[in-house]
Amino acid sequence: MAKNRYIGEYPVIGIRPTIDGRRGPLKVRESLEEQTMSMAQAAKALFEQNICYSNGEPVKVVIADTTIGRVAEAAACAAKFKKENVDITLTVTPCWCYGAETMDMDPMTIKGVWGFNGTERPGAVYLASVLATHAQKGLPAFGIYGHEVQNLDEVTDIPEDVKEKLLRFGRAAVAVATMRGKSYLQIGSMCMGIGGSIIDQEFIQDYLGMRVESVDEVEIIRRMTEGIYDEAEFQKALAWTKEHCKEGWDKNPDFVKASPEKKAEAWEFTVKMYCIIKDLMNGNPNLPEGCEEEMVGHNAIAGGFQGQRQWTDFYPNCDYPEALLNSSFDYSGAREPYILATENDVLNGLGMLFMKLLTNRAQIFADVRTFWSPEATKRATGYELTGVAKENGGFIHLINSGAACLDACGECLDGQGKPVMKKWWEVTAEDIEKMTAATDWPSADYGYFRGGGFSSHYITRAEMPATMIRLNLVKGLGPVLQIAEGWTVSLPDEVTEKLMRRTDYTWPCTWFAPRCDGVEGSPFRSAYDVMNNWGANHGAISYGHVGADLITLCSMLRIPVCMHNVPNQDIFRPAAWNAFGMDKEGQDYRACAAYGPMYRNIR
Repeated sequence: MAKNRYIGEYPVIGIRPTIDGRRGPLKVRESLEEQTMSMAQAAKALFEQNICYSNGEPVKVVIADTTIGRVAEAAACAAKFKKENVDITLTVTPCWCYGAETMDMDPMTIKGVWGFNGTERPGAVYLASVLATHAQKGLPAFGIYGHEVQNLDEVTDIPEDVKEKLLRFGRAAVAVATMRGKSYLQIGSMCMGIGGSIIDQEFIQDYLGMRVESVDEVEIIRRMTEGIYDEAEFQKALAWTKEHCKEGWDKNPDFVKASPEKKAEAWEFTVKMYCIIKDLMNGNPNLPEGCEEEMVGHNAIAGGFQGQRQWTDFYPNCDYPEALLNSSFDYSGAREPYILATENDVLNGLGMLFMKLLTNRAQIFADVRTFWSPEATKRATGYELTGVAKENGGFIHLINSGAACLDACGECLDGQGKPVMKKWWEVTAEDIEKMTAATDWPSADYGYFRGGGFSSHYITRAEMPATMIRLNLVKGLGPVLQIAEGWTVSLPDEVTEKLMRRTDYTWPCTWFAPRCDGVEGSPFRSAYDVMNNWGANHGAISYGHVGADLITLCSMLRIPVCMHNVPNQDIFRPAAWNAFGMDKEGQDYRACAAYGPMYRNIR
């Protein structure tokens, strides 16, 4: 667990135990008190044991002071939840309740309802009734109902299918609510004509509840020139960098190669950039006296750095700060990853943010660069593809100069000895040694970066589950998300060497095979079709298959998913989506259009 990096408290989940309000001589309500509260306690324990904030702290869960049988108790619960910073509510019940009286009416909370599947009392009837009322009132809620009938004394034995939905709802809701009120910090502006770096403040405000902060890149030079950084921190970071970040190959011709002295200056410059960008994002109380304004930072949960070309034609590039900030460690040891998008591609940075908040793991920023078919691979290298690359019709080369986290080298192992990108608080000192040993830092390619600098270089030599996504803005439609689950591919070193020599060998390299279905006309027919249907030049990549969680998160944000390979049975959206047609993709588009972004207050 670490200190909360952001201003404001983390979101809280509130449990609302609703109950049949009828009293009288047969004591209907009284007979249900224990079971109802037991359900609430079971849900609380499940959330607390399985969901964490981005700093590693278990999610905070509160329960209403009493069961909720009538509107007065619903109001008392709402008053308590307001004081407790509750942004997410889960209503639970084993029985019939008065739906319109007991439901959560706050338009800003993210809502779920768990109705117990039992025969003694009609919990399922209440669930259906209150979900219909939610739809009627325009307050979407997720419905959770177990597949198998349980006995009334089993309310605390949460079935696996119910656990899966509860946790998917909880993870996505905590991620969504964590973004509220935070900032995206763009350092610079548009980069080399890339549409993703044309920032759309209205989208970020209306859909994510965030603000945009803008800082000119010259602010970094000002802080360097005027000494507005923590000198002790800089010296510690520089010493660590000299020990752990070994220089790699210099591909530049002799007439432009930098001297050892110039390279040493570039290292100092880029390490100082790292410290200053971190200060810009979240502040630093240890800046020199007289720099109180700079101490506070921008409360940025994500950011981007323009770089090319105005900066990189003149100054060392930002590859070192981008790569290390996005990693799960630095000179201080393991720490929560930052999100810093290269080329200020805000849409890719936000995709990285979604997955970081869902997984608490470092993220990869990469060009979706080249599709390699089995035939082309054999022609170029003599190698016959095997495994997931062969099964899915080839693989895609993910490579970019900057913001791929060092965790993606695949050198860390889980408890079963399998390669993994760990949750940041699970990263050990040994893991850090492995990741830094697997990475070298070649001199920047002067064809791209005339100001010099260093780019991280490693090869992902492991097969790991991975999810690649892209957030796009489409005129007349709005935001859409693409999702491709698959695996990183481990190729023999000699094959990687031949393929990498055809592109830029000085950058980090990950081979990726999306999971494909072979269906004619499908965007997932083969890896080629995924590449051919991808919506932009960049992708955000996370460890694990997290597509189902992303679909749930997007429904909360009202962002339709335009392309995915998640099994239908794993798609979990608010119950009201079922009223928008029978096909799940069409439902999603129509529901998102009807409800509109959660934070739009001018319609």
